[in-house]
Amino acid sequence: MRSPHGPSRTSLTTTGAPGQEGPSLQAPYQEPGTVLPAFAAGMAALPGELGDLGLRLRSAADEADWIRYARLLRQFLDKYLLDFARSLDAPDAAERELTVLRELLRQTVGGALASLLHPLPALADEAGDLGEAVRQWRTGTDLEPLARRIRELCHQVGLHHEEVDEQRRMLLGLFDLLLENLYELLDDGSWLHGQISVVRRLIADNPDRQALETTRDSLRELVYQQGLLKQGIGESKDALRGMMSTFVERLDGMAASTGEFQNRLESHAAAIREARSIAELGRRLDDVLEDTTRLQAQALRSKEQLMAAREDVDAAEARIAALEAQLRDAGDLVRSDPLTGVLNRRGLDELYAREVARAEREGQPLSLALLDMDQFRRFNERFGHAGGDAALRHVVQVLRDGLRAGDALARLGGEEFVLLLPGSPLAEAVAAVQRLQRELAGRALVLDGATVEVAFSAGVAARQLGESQDSLFKRADAAMYASKHAGRNRVTAAQ
Repeated sequence: MRSPHGPSRTSLTTTGAPGQEGPSLQAPYQEPGTVLPAFAAGMAALPGELGDLGLRLRSAADEADWIRYARLLRQFLDKYLLDFARSLDAPDAAERELTVLRELLRQTVGGALASLLHPLPALADEAGDLGEAVRQWRTGTDLEPLARRIRELCHQVGLHHEEVDEQRRMLLGLFDLLLENLYELLDDGSWLHGQISVVRRLIADNPDRQALETTRDSLRELVYQQGLLKQGIGESKDALRGMMSTFVERLDGMAASTGEFQNRLESHAAAIREARSIAELGRRLDDVLEDTTRLQAQALRSKEQLMAAREDVDAAEARIAALEAQLRDAGDLVRSDPLTGVLNRRGLDELYAREVARAEREGQPLSLALLDMDQFRRFNERFGHAGGDAALRHVVQVLRDGLRAGDALARLGGEEFVLLLPGSPLAEAVAAVQRLQRELAGRALVLDGATVEVAFSAGVAARQLGESQDSLFKRADAAMYASKHAGRNRVTAAQ
């Protein structure tokens, strides 16, 4: 039907890509029933989502379903026109995000980094100036000078870090050398040996803050205990000195009494020679007998006193020896590994002796597993000592979570661990260690944003009746190396 408004005054043309003739929508100004199908046909000729929408619009127009047509058209408006409207506000949003990023960079460089560089005034001042320069930067300003200064600051910080790390290693080396020299100068039984050994092992392990704090607390408690023992030793030595003084005084008294008796004897002898009568001679003999009896009684008392003093001296010496032994033992009380908190070699040896005695008494099996982390050196090189320490603690945590209540875990040093499995025969112990391997594989360790795989190889040996600890360890060690040679992350039963 012709429009009452007369011939068409406008036309609608839709083109495709530039340089390519696209589909054309041209129709005289007509009623919607004519315009809308034409619009749908033009849309259907377009590529992509617009073409799909056009097909749906044409289907609705062919069926004269103008409600569905209107709904599809509304979707078109919401999707494209609203997105276009939002894009008009995008520069403001981008500017706001840029402002936030600029402020964060300023706080990082001018605040946090400047604070960390406080011991280095020149670098700290440069970091503060860079923070202010970042704050003042505006879009359109050349970024290259600012970027160059930041790169140079990062370079200087890296150089300083390497220098500080080298100084730290040298200081630790000097400290270890001093401790080694002190260790050699001390007597073999010195109670300081245990403490020096603990500190030297700690230095060798490149400890983190947690390990240092654990060792400090252990040594602090140890120093307190040794202080009490040293006080007891001091009191016992004072008592011993007093006893020796009394002993010497009594000897002096005996000597004085003996000298006095000698003088009296000489006097009696002279009087006897000059005696004129039997009666006078008898009196002199009575005096001699009286003095002799008195000296004999005094000598007997002195002998008893000297024997008692000797017994007191012996008791004091025994007490001092016992206290000094306790003092040496107290130096060995640190039986846990400072990095991981599990038993160290000393603690393992004591527990092993108890478990062997119980196993033989009760006729129960006793198995031992030697574990060695795979590729630990390469792991340490990639993530540094802090990452290596984190891996060791991760392994310990997984093993602890998977052990039975009666099992024990110890660290021998480096990346080597020992599992003591009382009551477990060989096959059961091998299965337990394999289960721990699976649990470790299922619990990821994340370092520096990367998920890393931590694994271990193990050798398991069951103690034979009468077998020494050294022999059992050697068999487990040989089985562990067999696991390494077989491809790592394996468990091998010892022969």
